[in-house]
Amino acid sequence: MATLNISMPDELRSFIETRVSTGEYQSASDYLRDLIRHDREETERLLAEGLDSGPSRPLDMAALQKKAEAHLNSRLIE
Repeated sequence: MATLNISMPDELRSFIETRVSTGEYQSASDYLRDLIRHDREETERLLAEGLDSGPSRPLDMAALQKKAEAHLNSRLIE
């Protein structure tokens, strides 16, 4: 197995230590491997969803800009 050294703020390290202390994970490495596995699964799921959604369509930038402006204007009025 390969080793990877990372730097992180004390706050994140403390958060990881708290997660490990619950007993759900054996170590910080175990916790981080689990996060990476879940992220990889989610990425693969989203890619499959995109492929299954059918062929792409050209983007109408003018229509998109109009829709965005209308949305922004409606939020400013509220």
